[in-house]
Amino acid sequence: MKFTDDQIADIGEEIITVLKSVYDPEIPVDIYELGLIYDVQISEDGDVKIIMTLTTPNCPVAESLPQEVKDKVGEVEGVKSVDLELTFEPSWNKDMMSEEAKFELGML
Repeated sequence: MKFTDDQIADIGEEIITVLKSVYDPEIPVDIYELGLIYDVQISEDGDVKIIMTLTTPNCPVAESLPQEVKDKVGEVEGVKSVDLELTFEPSWNKDMMSEEAKFELGML
């Protein structure tokens, strides 16, 4: 079964909701608002590819955070598989944070 564009958009919204429930342990802001998610691609078949980064390459949760993202996104209805790619290009910086995240952290 192939998903329609509308169904893919709905799955995408669900995925973003899930991503907003995952927090960087060192910063009290979710990984989506922090700008750690670079890309989310969803195929017609429900295969999801996520490209994300960490605040630093030697982040203490370098192993567990991507696995948590993969597990949580995999539970979204309609998602068949999750391929997670961790990248450090471009490397994350504070400018990638949303206005909301900057406000939360008192940077505005």
